[in-house]
Amino acid sequence: MDKFDRIYALHGLLANSRRPVPITTIMQQLECSKATAKRIIENMRLYLSAPLEYDRARNGYYYNNQNSEHPFQLPGIWFNTSELHSLLTAQALLERVDPGLYSSQLRPLHGKIRDILRKAGHKDTESYRRIRILSLAKRKFDNHVFRQIATAVLERKQLHVVYNGRGDGKASKRTISPQRCVHYRDNWYLDAWCHSRDDFRTFAVERIEQARVMNQAAKHISEKELDSHFASAYGIFSGKATHTAVLRFSPQRARWVAEEEWHPQQQGHWREDGCYELHIPYGNPTELIMDILKHGADVEVIKPASLRRAVRQRIYNMAYLYDDRYEPPK
Repeated sequence: MDKFDRIYALHGLLANSRRPVPITTIMQQLECSKATAKRIIENMRLYLSAPLEYDRARNGYYYNNQNSEHPFQLPGIWFNTSELHSLLTAQALLERVDPGLYSSQLRPLHGKIRDILRKAGHKDTESYRRIRILSLAKRKFDNHVFRQIATAVLERKQLHVVYNGRGDGKASKRTISPQRCVHYRDNWYLDAWCHSRDDFRTFAVERIEQARVMNQAAKHISEKELDSHFASAYGIFSGKATHTAVLRFSPQRARWVAEEEWHPQQQGHWREDGCYELHIPYGNPTELIMDILKHGADVEVIKPASLRRAVRQRIYNMAYLYDDRYEPPK
């Protein structure tokens, strides 16, 4: 722990304590000798004007804030070494989620943090590069369009967009009230109220060809109503949950699935035979079917019958692709 970390730690110790702190406690928390602890105390008094006093009766140090309207705070913004490394790591995560989107805005902060670490005697200022993020099926989008979307969401403004949906491949012009930016499975989506359709819609950001922030305020929709529409059912497909899927996983797969969250409102329990049964609310089954199929023979759809039939039909169709002699049921 260097000098700056010890000043930061001592400030936190004194600011959060309701009674004077003994020197032995300070030495323990700052990981230093008694002489070093007293030198840190004097430095805070001399250079930071800290109202740090010693209470002989209670044998401890404390902040005397009686002559101030507010409790003493360290001047400027202080971070210890661990927090600085965390900031660098967070920046690395953001840049690798979408390279180029954040780099220009965060690069100056990145350089300042590294300079602070070097001055504090830390040689490894590139440790954040040891974090690796692998993206799967990530789709590219226009950074300028994303910035317009983010601005509209944060400033609560309406947005005029040109959207090219995958369903019909036709571009449409719409005025929408953005509600949330959603990063889901390595891709960005926009939850919004579509004034053109007079209903909720989820837009894939990479399919938004143009976006322009408007002066009109966005339609206000409560968090409760947004969650009811966008978060009650499984996956990115919006709409309220109308069914509950009951999935039974084999003992081999159960050890992994039991620790996964497929949906915030899921329910699961272990069976006596070692299988794990998972209950998931859903509306549109498209994405759920894809996730069921990736587990192959290690999962069985128990309920509802409509979902079971849909998964079985997909399996039959797959088998037909790989065996010309195989005839799928009609």
